[in-house]
Amino acid sequence: MKRIGTLPSAFAALLAAFACVLAVPAQAQELTGTLAKARQTGAITIGYRESSVPFSYLNARKEPIGYSIELCRSLVSSIEDAVNRSLTIKWVPVTSDSRIDAVASGKVDLECGSTTNNLERQKRVAFSPTMFVSGTKVLVKKGSPIKSFRDLAGKKVAVTAGTTNEKTLRELSEKFKLGINLVVTPDHAESFGLVKSGQADAFATDDVLLYGLIAQDAAKANYEVVGDFLSYDPYGIMYRKGDAQLNKVVVDAFQVLAEDGEIERQYKRWFLRKLPTGESINLPMSAQLDTIIQTMSVKAE
Repeated sequence: MKRIGTLPSAFAALLAAFACVLAVPAQAQELTGTLAKARQTGAITIGYRESSVPFSYLNARKEPIGYSIELCRSLVSSIEDAVNRSLTIKWVPVTSDSRIDAVASGKVDLECGSTTNNLERQKRVAFSPTMFVSGTKVLVKKGSPIKSFRDLAGKKVAVTAGTTNEKTLRELSEKFKLGINLVVTPDHAESFGLVKSGQADAFATDDVLLYGLIAQDAAKANYEVVGDFLSYDPYGIMYRKGDAQLNKVVVDAFQVLAEDGEIERQYKRWFLRKLPTGESINLPMSAQLDTIIQTMSVKAE
């Protein structure tokens, strides 16, 4: 009887010891990709833009702020939960031209800017669920004869390197034989500067970025955004392709952010209220984005 009575307790003790051995190491061993790197280093690297107002830009203290930045901070919190430790954020500036390489090469873990999710880019990187919907439009000085893309024939048009807008304008120029003289710059601020100085007749990029640049300019009454949308551009947060664990964290986090209203709260903060500099873009949420967020908030069974 003694032997029979001790077998269950001995077996239970063995199981308990085995569980203790596996409990902490198992989590560390099972993590892969970005999550494993974050757990090991205690850090996450975020690529940010310097002048993509109000998504990702620098405040007066040269700190990254904006709609995308706040959503990325929420993603970092979810990553911390997944790796079971606090993480330090390392900030790395990227441009339209360098951002995809920065993600694909591992220089940054998340790119938090104003990046369009399209099939061509999906060959190299992964994207979060859509957080904004925009499209290419044209900024000109008030009084300009340019009212639509057809009026760009023979004109100097500034575009930012590495953007979908540059590709859109090249295709339009070729398709309609417009002979547009594209002036390619490293960033949005420089593109806008060419219009301000008269070195370009127009600046073509996503409409919301144009409104953001105008809102921050002291002479904002001198500029306007004209024409119809020339493209459809859904924005997402970029991260490395093929990272299944990180992808699940991101998708799950966005579902929670949509469900509890955080995406909508951040939208109101950055698009409807005054920015830290005192201006407001005053851009209501589009019906498209509202539908996307509502759909996102429904948890899959």
